[in-house]
Amino acid sequence: MSSRSPSLSTNRIDKLDFDDNRRPPSTTEGSDPGGLLRDDESLLSNVVDGVIERDRRKLRRQLVKYMSFGSAILSCLGAGSITAYSLYGPLFQSRLQFTQVQVNAVSTAAELAMYLPVPVIGYICDRFSPRPLSLFAGIIFGSGYLLAALAYHHGPVKEGGFPPAVMVVSFVGVGMATACMYLSALTTCAKNFGRGRHKGLALAMPIAAFGLSGMWQSQVGSRLLYDRSPERYGEVDVYRYFIFLAILLFVVGLVGAFALVVVNEEELIDEAVSELERSGLLEESPFFQRSVLHDSSDGYGTIDSSRTILNSADSDGVGPEFATRKPRRHSEDVRLKAWLLNNETRVFLLDHTMWFLAAGFFLVTGPGEAFINNLGTIINTLYPPPSSGPSSSNSPATHVSIVALTSTLARLFTGTLTDLLAPVAASSHNFARPSKGFTCSRLVFLLASTLLFSLGQLLLASGLIQSHPSLFPLVSALVGLGYGAVFSLTPIIVSVVWGVQNFGTNWGIVVVVPAAGAAVWGAIYAAVYDAAAGDVDEGGAKRSCYGMSCYAPTFWGMAVCSWIAIALWTIAWRGWKRRAIPV
Repeated sequence: MSSRSPSLSTNRIDKLDFDDNRRPPSTTEGSDPGGLLRDDESLLSNVVDGVIERDRRKLRRQLVKYMSFGSAILSCLGAGSITAYSLYGPLFQSRLQFTQVQVNAVSTAAELAMYLPVPVIGYICDRFSPRPLSLFAGIIFGSGYLLAALAYHHGPVKEGGFPPAVMVVSFVGVGMATACMYLSALTTCAKNFGRGRHKGLALAMPIAAFGLSGMWQSQVGSRLLYDRSPERYGEVDVYRYFIFLAILLFVVGLVGAFALVVVNEEELIDEAVSELERSGLLEESPFFQRSVLHDSSDGYGTIDSSRTILNSADSDGVGPEFATRKPRRHSEDVRLKAWLLNNETRVFLLDHTMWFLAAGFFLVTGPGEAFINNLGTIINTLYPPPSSGPSSSNSPATHVSIVALTSTLARLFTGTLTDLLAPVAASSHNFARPSKGFTCSRLVFLLASTLLFSLGQLLLASGLIQSHPSLFPLVSALVGLGYGAVFSLTPIIVSVVWGVQNFGTNWGIVVVVPAAGAAVWGAIYAAVYDAAAGDVDEGGAKRSCYGMSCYAPTFWGMAVCSWIAIALWTIAWRGWKRRAIPV
């Protein structure tokens, strides 16, 4: 290589100064020692400026991350409005003259709409961004609750009101909006904090906020938005309550559309690519082969650890030729991300332990959803005529709050405690595993909480609560503790076993199963209830059911399902142990 002419030399440092054939400076060529000193000062100044700018970028990223976390908590505090269904579900039966099957059809439609689209919602979160989903959720929430308010306000069909199908359609929108708002918030938290020491707490807090939403909203409905007419004093004013939810959740969705930001997602992709390279799977992939053949002439077709996927901010100024490569690099990065996430989905679906985890989740969450949705009618069965009905301390609103509060405490407790006690991978780059100390697997907490859940079902099925209705808060507390812990620990386990880069899709696949569970157990409960109640009374109205025959067979079946779930999760745990996954 020919040497550069002295007339072309400059005092700035560029890539040519690091050429192997660079000629060392010589005083015979008229080099100025003062110029070399200025070069050193310029280099030092550039380094200092770079460090300052890097720290500023880091601070901005941290601010954005925690603002996104706050927005995710706000979204989850609003998204769980459907969990207060038992507050107004019995009023559909008494005011709109719905049968129990029709009341359950509304809640089941909401459950199906909330769970079935979740894989698609998770896919959009992973491939694009959570923010459009938050905006969509706000719009659908507002529309769904407005339609439900109108349907309720017009009264029963016999008096010229809307048919039950209109209420079903409105709650389909509510269910879909719930899924969009909840998963967009949870995915944001998982990707922003899923690689840190406190990943459990970072996921448990939005999940707990989701559980709290039903509690505070039911209290607003029963204590502020109640009917003040003499004959219905104290009952929730469903029309005003639905209008309140429509406005509130539209605003929350709008906030999330601006504030839910995934920070440094490119680092997650980089790490996943590095793992695939070390395993040899990347070199064997058709995507990698096409990339090498297409770009080998440019010298950057191979994918190595020095490359930062999707990180154009750190690539600015590396050379004038980068401007021509940047569009092609961006296109290749997008293709690589899509290929990587699709591969992660395939691995997830082919893992047999995932199916054991999902099956157990189905067997526990289905009964839990059915219990929450039918709290009102279950409580009423405990007070046959001529009793005056449940007291305010044993009302549906009270038990919705008990379930929400205990569920929230369980989610926070298990998320925090498992962060402290759960085993950690020795090779983790985020923090070092302590050399000594007690560890306890997350599966221990999962199995124990499921036993508590089944105990609540047994108390109800045995007839003890029928004889002592004042003990019903114990049932609500046990179900809330078990249900909350299962809903907190399962997504944490998914993020630990299969990573967070494809969390939205993976968790979306698992969280579909409660829809089927809710539909199955809601139908079983309604069938048992209506069979025990009979058809109609002398006045032609639908009978109400009283006594343990209305629910006991249902809850015996729920308890057995919980024990089967424990067995399935134990099998999955053994599989993770064999693969040395620290769950």
